Amino acid sequence: MGAGHDTVAAELARRARERGDSALVVDVLELLPYGLGGALRRFYHGSVRHFPWAYAVLYRLFLRPGPGRRPGGTPLARLAGGRLLELVARTGADVVVPVFHLGAQLTGHLRARGLLPVPSVVLVIDFEIHRQWLHPGNDHCLCLTEDAARAVREGTGTAAGTCGPVVAPQFLAAAPGAARWRELFGRLAPGRPAAVLSAGAWGVGSQLETTVRLLAGHGYLPVVLCGDNRRLRHRLARTRGALALGWVRDMPGLLHAADALIDNAAGQTAVQALAAGLPVVGHRPIPGHGADGVRRMARLGLSDFAGDESALLDALGRLTAPGPRRRERIAAGRALFADDALARVTDIARTARDRR
Repeated sequence: MGAGHDTVAAELARRARERGDSALVVDVLELLPYGLGGALRRFYHGSVRHFPWAYAVLYRLFLRPGPGRRPGGTPLARLAGGRLLELVARTGADVVVPVFHLGAQLTGHLRARGLLPVPSVVLVIDFEIHRQWLHPGNDHCLCLTEDAARAVREGTGTAAGTCGPVVAPQFLAAAPGAARWRELFGRLAPGRPAAVLSAGAWGVGSQLETTVRLLAGHGYLPVVLCGDNRRLRHRLARTRGALALGWVRDMPGLLHAADALIDNAAGQTAVQALAAGLPVVGHRPIPGHGADGVRRMARLGLSDFAGDESALLDALGRLTAPGPRRRERIAAGRALFADDALARVTDIARTARDRR
């Protein structure tokens, strides 16, 4: 739906090609017939940006973790089954790796019925496991944390383990572009810590202008990632003491140059910040899986959660200054990147094939 799933898939494919394998990235929404995928994307986009309460209701009905029977995504996902099976046969694929929950429902359905002849290894890219990631037909799930893997095993009985989050290597290494960003920050607001506010690829957030004014008024340089939301960028650009950005191509450099990330979704930007050694503060999360993920990150000790403006300022004060709290958060985030997801996928797929 957003750019995070695409980013993960593209990086997995890059790693595969780098070692001499072939890889094909497929958008499961484009496999759906009758234009359903485009309609679903437009509905989700409009709900999150303009009617967040509507998405919150859908999340409670379809996705929220917990016991009890609720509607699932399998009936929709199975409509893409024929096209996926044709792709697998035509390409001679050895494994299918869903990185989006609707894809996980599709592969689980096909594997459970003996229709998909190759293993399906689900890469769960959320910190909070909602029920649409789970289908007992899949061969294996790889999660960001052992906490999440345990939830998968308990929820479906499916084999589940952990792997490192999938980010480009530039986030984990020294980024050459960081010096240019620091120079820009220094010109705009000398001596002020740069606090990046992430609004995702679609520029979605609650009371962003209020947060920007708060930060600018308390000695920070707010750097807002507005994605493709031009209206939001133009509106925030008028705020004195703030830097509003559109689509940023040098995210590694930006995150290495900043002092903290203020996050509202626990998505790919938050993971990239952890890789870059940038402390994360969750604040005013978007409804549904965003809110659950932000709180889960904080409970795992990977970030701070700020429930109000005072808590946000307190957290930023602790995390942007040198000291044990900043070092602890950076170390906890970096510890997630111990394993290579592609290597884990390859090992699991090989084992599953050998058992046949």
